[in-house]
Amino acid sequence: MSRNLDRFRPDATRRLMLQGAVATLLFGIAPRAFAGSAVVAVRVWPAKAYTRITLESTAPLKFNQFMVPDPARLVVDLEGADWGNELDKIAQRIGTEDPYIRQLRAGRFKPGTVRVVLDLKTEVKPQVFTLEPFGEYQHRLVIDLYPAQPDDPLMALLNDGKGLPDKPAAAPDKPATKPQGEAAERDKLEVSRLVTIAIDPGHGGEDPGAVGAGGTYEKTVTLSIGKKLKALIDKQPNMRAVLTRDDDYFVPLAQRVGKARKVGADLFMSIHADAFVKPNARGSSVFALSERGATSTAARLLAQKQNESDLIGGVKFDVRDRHLAQTLLDLTQTATINDSLKLGKAMLTELGEINRLHKPQVEQAGFAVLKAPDIPSVLVETAFISNPEEEKKLADEGYQDKMAEALLSGIKRYLAKNPPLSRNKMA
Repeated sequence: MSRNLDRFRPDATRRLMLQGAVATLLFGIAPRAFAGSAVVAVRVWPAKAYTRITLESTAPLKFNQFMVPDPARLVVDLEGADWGNELDKIAQRIGTEDPYIRQLRAGRFKPGTVRVVLDLKTEVKPQVFTLEPFGEYQHRLVIDLYPAQPDDPLMALLNDGKGLPDKPAAAPDKPATKPQGEAAERDKLEVSRLVTIAIDPGHGGEDPGAVGAGGTYEKTVTLSIGKKLKALIDKQPNMRAVLTRDDDYFVPLAQRVGKARKVGADLFMSIHADAFVKPNARGSSVFALSERGATSTAARLLAQKQNESDLIGGVKFDVRDRHLAQTLLDLTQTATINDSLKLGKAMLTELGEINRLHKPQVEQAGFAVLKAPDIPSVLVETAFISNPEEEKKLADEGYQDKMAEALLSGIKRYLAKNPPLSRNKMA
């Protein structure tokens, strides 16, 4: 029957067009156009790593993109887009601090097509793609502007002033009073080379993470604590840190793992703030990867929520990306997971000094961000941002300092008993 209906649709369409033309001639009334896709939000996330623009719409947007030289511009034509308030105010979304966009403008190019023009400050490699609705978001068109010559994080580490020595790091000055007991054991770091810690502030950009009742964003808290922890680590004579993100932008899960592996990280720590439907849930937790399923329903649900980050933030996968991601997922990681559990136990010991523990043991689940096959990795839920009392703590600079210090102490406690293996000097 559907075939029969399809046969008559062209005639029906012509009949409607004819009726519209007659109405226009006789009464001066233009027929109402078919409803297009309304752009309901335009969001911009500027950062040195890359700038992202998202156009959220009520229906999928078909697009055509091309570059124009002298001056450099990226042009994106949106087919079937209705002109509205969001597109009318699009120029206001760009600030002078954006590293790649000088000006953003839009206009009616021809009937049924809106043209968006990005005047560029420098050479870029654009990626334009669409995302299906997910969570609170409707259809999205994403414009990512990457630098034509991106910074190499490994070279940044080589030039950070600490280098990659092939001899033991200089011992720190001995304190006037030697630490006693557990503190002495924790601070006993006898390593023959510089230790690299990858710090992963969870979420970012389009993916805000959990949001407290007071309006505190998880992505803001995790970045602040991550930066504080990096500053503390970089002060250590035998340690250094690298952030998977240093600003408010989205980083895909596999890319977070890839950055850690590229810099030869010895440890990987993903920082988060937990949330629950009931506001009385509280405390800190530490999670490691599991190959055989989650240790609890809560751990499984948390891993599922965290693994949805790529769907929320939006990722353009090509064949190579999928292959790499699948390779990381399939690698056997028994030894690394055992080390991750030891690291997690050390973190819990220190976190218990500043906050109540939600669970006294390291939980396990299939977190995608912990799947580096050769790096002990943990995910730390610093506190429950859904708990009003703990939300206030997480937003407090002083408490963030205490949290960063506890995380550093946990790292030291682990390294004191599990020093990293020697490796050859990198060229």
